[in-house]
Amino acid sequence: MSRFSILPKAKLAEWIDWLIGEYRVFAPRRHQGGHTFAPIASAVEVDLTYAQTLLPPKKCIIPQRELLYSYDLGGMRLKANVQATPTVVFGVHSCDQHALRLFDRIFSHGFTDQHYRLQREQTLIIGLDCLSPCTDQSFCRSMGTTSPAPDVFDLHLVDLGQDYCIEIGTAGGATLTQFSGFFAASDVDLERRNHVLQQKWERFPYRLDCDVTDLPPLLSHAYTSSHWQTLGDQCLACGMCTQVCPTCYCFNIDDRVNLTLTEGQRFRSWDSCQVNDFAMVAGGHNFREKRAARQRHRFMRKGKYQYDANDMVGCVGCGRCATACLVHITPISTFNELWRQKLEQDSARKNSTEEGQP
Repeated sequence: MSRFSILPKAKLAEWIDWLIGEYRVFAPRRHQGGHTFAPIASAVEVDLTYAQTLLPPKKCIIPQRELLYSYDLGGMRLKANVQATPTVVFGVHSCDQHALRLFDRIFSHGFTDQHYRLQREQTLIIGLDCLSPCTDQSFCRSMGTTSPAPDVFDLHLVDLGQDYCIEIGTAGGATLTQFSGFFAASDVDLERRNHVLQQKWERFPYRLDCDVTDLPPLLSHAYTSSHWQTLGDQCLACGMCTQVCPTCYCFNIDDRVNLTLTEGQRFRSWDSCQVNDFAMVAGGHNFREKRAARQRHRFMRKGKYQYDANDMVGCVGCGRCATACLVHITPISTFNELWRQKLEQDSARKNSTEEGQP
């Protein structure tokens, strides 16, 4: 089969219903005035015109609350919950694909997370190209995530008006095109696709004053910046920024036990490094007590720490955190302010050196 196929939009609903018959399917649905990725029972529930979901599609692979294992202390039995369901995640935007690419790297190196890896191996990603920015806080072009992640998607859709041009990324994706409505893309179809994508780039401005490759050294330079205190004074420590982030994966562990304390279950659930007690350890010591320190940690992790560990920055430019923040702390304004401070300091240092010369 050709690498590119065409699916008429008139056949889309029939194809989605066919997928539902074969897989558990998550897709964007309308929910309380917005959109969310949720399991669907029919194609009529799907809305591919969505701008952005509140929560990213990572929840389809890493649930907000997940059973890890059950135990019985009386019989000294431990049963891991490592089941996986064949799943299709339909309509994943490019930035969220890059977030999954980071997760694939994180969870497959060092201490491999068996729960993530098993479900990821059973999950097929059908991407959907964004032809305009999702929100006024999106800065995916600055982060290099406006184009799809080729090592993540199994299929990727580009809207051509009456049709979808579908790029096949994997053998697993190719099996999803066995539905009778597909036909091979012609040279004319590929020209239409290229024209649509060329027009797309005109709608995506660069939002950062620096290049994405400047972020790791910039944040290293800005570690002692006074701007962290400014953000700390604003922050409510509500944790919303990390809850909606597609690349955050901090979690909490809790046990649910019976009255005799002999049987129980262990769960993990999403957590946030921005809430007050996240860094609380034995003895009541909080090693990141100040909100300024937590904001610094958040941005250092997005722009430097993940790059140092995984050769990828930990922000994909979706802008969800900026939209969710009640006090308008945004990555765009933060990175640009740190860059402005650096330029001012570099200029002052240069002038001081020149003035000191004979």
